[in-house]
Amino acid sequence: MNRRKFCKTTLAASVAAAYPFLAACGEKAKVATEADTSIAAVSLDGADIELSKAQILEFGEAMNGPVLLSDSPGYNNARKIWNGMHEKHPAMIARCQNTQDITNAVNFARDNNLLLAVRGGGHSWPGYSTCNGGLMLDLAEMVSVDVDTEAQTAWCDGGALLGNLDDATLAKGLVTTAGVVSHTGVGGFTLGGGFGRLNRSYGLAIDNVIGAEIITADGQVRIVSADNEPDLFWAIRGGGGNFGVVSRFLYQLHPFDRNVFSGMIVWPIAEAPDVLEFYAEWSQGLSREMYTGPAMVTMPDGTSVIAMEVVYNGDPAQGEKELAPLRAIGTIIDDSVKVQDYKVLQTHEDATVAHGIRSYAKNAMVGGFTQSLVDDLVDSFISDPRAGMFTHTAGGAVRDVGETDTAFPHRNAETMFVFFTGWMDPAQDEEGEAMCRQWYNAIAPYSGGYYDNIENDGAKIAGNFGPNFNRLSQIKGQYDPGNLFRLNSNIKPG
Repeated sequence: MNRRKFCKTTLAASVAAAYPFLAACGEKAKVATEADTSIAAVSLDGADIELSKAQILEFGEAMNGPVLLSDSPGYNNARKIWNGMHEKHPAMIARCQNTQDITNAVNFARDNNLLLAVRGGGHSWPGYSTCNGGLMLDLAEMVSVDVDTEAQTAWCDGGALLGNLDDATLAKGLVTTAGVVSHTGVGGFTLGGGFGRLNRSYGLAIDNVIGAEIITADGQVRIVSADNEPDLFWAIRGGGGNFGVVSRFLYQLHPFDRNVFSGMIVWPIAEAPDVLEFYAEWSQGLSREMYTGPAMVTMPDGTSVIAMEVVYNGDPAQGEKELAPLRAIGTIIDDSVKVQDYKVLQTHEDATVAHGIRSYAKNAMVGGFTQSLVDDLVDSFISDPRAGMFTHTAGGAVRDVGETDTAFPHRNAETMFVFFTGWMDPAQDEEGEAMCRQWYNAIAPYSGGYYDNIENDGAKIAGNFGPNFNRLSQIKGQYDPGNLFRLNSNIKPG
């Protein structure tokens, strides 16, 4: 895809208005092939190093896409990622256009012991998509999705967004599990596990990955599957970005009517005890076609609510019948659940978490709702428009997969709780983080681990991967012994 077309189509209009990520489109950028001096950089271990003019020129000339330097006109926009909390300045940004560009960038970083960050959609909540003084390997121009309707599969570039994946597959009457914000990148989302509104029907995103093209730390391009380098294939399904740069994913698709019974049901926050107590019991008997989970938020006008997101992947009449008991609880102030385009729900949170927001999050994998959990959720609720709690509901097809069948171990969790805060003023950073931790701390005792895509507690990585950690460490040692890919929920080479 050419640069002009990319600038026009990649992000939704609401996102582009909120955050001018592509404001430099059309500008002529000074690139590495025009370098006239050496530049300061940072090594893998954090030491100061220098990249010579000759090294920079050689790298730039080998690339099909541009390599931006810190004084390039487009650099300041290209370096930005979704979470405005992470204001970092890479020494260079390699805008990769194909697999060969990725290979060149990986080789350059490894050969020069250069800190490397991999940016897919740039949605890494902890900010792993960027770095100070290193090389940002940027996949933002690699967004193609090729659907094979006969095989019901899709090859998807590693820089594509979830919206690209949904658009391409839905147009063919097919779908796979994608996340809940359409401007999230497929790469990080998938490598970490991939929760979505259809995961009770079709499993996590990683359960639908049947192959991938990955460039490992040695610069080799590998096509992996259950039959080809199965250990590496196992590791990338839940092990994050530890093992290389995935340039393409091969997804299994499923027949799907995009006009699906879906929407939101909203109650005033005072109804939260009754709604959550009912949900705790009612949700245990739901079919795997029914996806519904609670959220607790405060609107910009100060009105606090509890809401349920609903997607029923089946006959709408049956969905109506299964949802009826929930609709009978309390006093509903809004009910938008009806047969409508799947993309309505898939994009309805895009503007809320638009690019540039400053955000902090904590999460907890929880086995199920209990009365004490409900009580603590209600008691700890923070009535502030900057704070919210939402859930990803699992069970169903997610649980069909064993905890060691993929690298993702949390198969028995029924729900993932995400506590997040978001604001725009840097002066609110400390307050915003503290508010999120306060809410999370009330629920932490119920947690059986966390979701690596949202946060990283370095002291608990081994425990979080549970029975899969030792195997992951060994595979890391085989494919990335120098830990080139370390800006992630990092597994040290075994």
